[in-house]
Amino acid sequence: MTSLVAVTLTAPAVSAAPGPALSVDVSAARHPISPGIYGLNGGDPAFNAEIGQTVARWGGNATSRYNFKNSTYNTGSDWYFENIVADREHSVEGMVGSNLGRGIKPVVTVPLSGWVAKDSPSSHPFACGFPATRYPRQDSFDQWDPQCGNGKLDQQNLDGDPADTSIAADATFDGEMVSHLVSQFGTAAQGGVPIYELDNEPVLWSSTHRDVHPQPVSDDELGGKGTAAAAAIKAADPGAAVLGPSGWGYCEWVASGVDGCGPGADSAAHGGLNLSQWYLKNMKDYSDAHGGRRFLDYFDQHFYPQISGDKTPEANALRLRSVRSLWDPTYVEESWIGPSGVNAPPLQFIRTMKQWIAQYNPGTKTAITEYNWGALDDINGALAEADILGVFGREGLDLATMWGEPKPTDPGAYAFRMYRNYDGAGSRFGDVSVSATAADQGRLAVYAAQRSSDQALTVMVVNKTGGDLTSPLSVAGFDNAGAAQRFTYSPANLNAIVRGDGVPASDGRIDATYPANSITLLVLPAAGCSASLQVNGGWGTGHVATVTVTNDRRTAITGWRVGWTWPGGQQVTNSWNTTLKQDGANVVAADAGWNGRIGAGGSTTFGFQATGNAPPPTLTCTPT
Repeated sequence: MTSLVAVTLTAPAVSAAPGPALSVDVSAARHPISPGIYGLNGGDPAFNAEIGQTVARWGGNATSRYNFKNSTYNTGSDWYFENIVADREHSVEGMVGSNLGRGIKPVVTVPLSGWVAKDSPSSHPFACGFPATRYPRQDSFDQWDPQCGNGKLDQQNLDGDPADTSIAADATFDGEMVSHLVSQFGTAAQGGVPIYELDNEPVLWSSTHRDVHPQPVSDDELGGKGTAAAAAIKAADPGAAVLGPSGWGYCEWVASGVDGCGPGADSAAHGGLNLSQWYLKNMKDYSDAHGGRRFLDYFDQHFYPQISGDKTPEANALRLRSVRSLWDPTYVEESWIGPSGVNAPPLQFIRTMKQWIAQYNPGTKTAITEYNWGALDDINGALAEADILGVFGREGLDLATMWGEPKPTDPGAYAFRMYRNYDGAGSRFGDVSVSATAADQGRLAVYAAQRSSDQALTVMVVNKTGGDLTSPLSVAGFDNAGAAQRFTYSPANLNAIVRGDGVPASDGRIDATYPANSITLLVLPAAGCSASLQVNGGWGTGHVATVTVTNDRRTAITGWRVGWTWPGGQQVTNSWNTTLKQDGANVVAADAGWNGRIGAGGSTTFGFQATGNAPPPTLTCTPT
């Protein structure tokens, strides 16, 4: 098993340069971080369990023509348009059952194009969209199944016959599919499939599934099929959520297949709205026409930066910069969709999605069910992924599932571990996002969240530069109980997250060095109160004790509660200066009202008499 945490003490580098100032305000910009952002489309089951994977998507081109009645799908242009019979593990029932059994929420894709795979042999020769018997001349044939071609001759598309691989399927089929899964796993409310996706990248059907859908998708086709399928899903399982349209990238974000990659006749015929805007409005109009019932729960798009897996210095620098396309109103996309390409303004991808939702279908959640910045086998890809997960949480994205998951030993996997298992014991980044800013986020990106379970403050810092940086971190609105714990993932050890020395926190300021090309997590335990017990006297059958309650905060607390568990049958028979209750071996002692307020650094006492004469129990103290 890969080492997760190496307890190694590292001193800050002497040569570290001054870095940009960082600031966190725990009282500002507070909002829950959706656990749904830590999803994957697949990946190693052991790694997925280790990080507590939250969502798993059953999607991609193969699901566009999946027929649940015969467990058969068509590979489309990904591999010679062949019908493949899925084994149990890769069937929709296998995927759903496996993930529900592991506590992972599955997202299941339902077909929308109008076609699903017909019965097919389970081994070669397969049914395929462009068989050699009908098209003997093609540019390429499957080396393992030479009767199946790629549907091109001299780089020109051939016309396929849908009946070779497929049968017609409309929204009724989608309702039957949902009903089938409900019969197997229960409704969403009963712990069954919680989310259904309206197909996959529909504007690409004329390419990926051109043997059955060669014509470009229009607004009206996508809108009509989407509302019909959503209605069928909700009829079969009223508690299930619907997610769509799951576009492939920028062009589908703004334009139908008819229009291509920018405003055109289709847009003009629909009020001048781009595809996303009209899709949201169309779903809202359909809801309004059906008593206000919601039919689109998640607005979903895919996002892939135009970098691929290149790891040149130029590509690495661009990979880190391009994360800003998710949110930054000042960042102009540097790829083909920039100003010199198709006249794209700053994308602000997540913020723009939210803006369109607010305008055209308020209350819809946001999702990115495919994304990948590449180079996950390199520290640069890990830095980008750590930055991305931070952005997802800060910007309030509701659901995300990575496509092309990292191997458990890849640096990219450690980016997930920094948020989901930084200490090897399941400890996680906080679940309530708070304000975090950097004077220069291009050098140091910072994200912060408070953890509800223990109120600790977690601060993630990504050093995107090739040099060590020492920066001041100011923390407002948070009482810290002591030094911050420090966990680092860096090129110094690509096989482990390293726990370093604690970092002193003084008067709301932390000075720390962040190594070159590193991800650092600072964990600041919340200050509260502490309690200590002194036995004042005892006899064979009982004892008397005094408990001192100390306020560890820099501000006053207005109440306190001390708890402990007796090691063996003791019973409190009397108490003073407290309101005390015992339930079995568990004891809770609260303030008496008049002694609840304790000034900063101050203390108060209460006492009790109890049976038995065992060693003092371990006390916990919580401000109230």
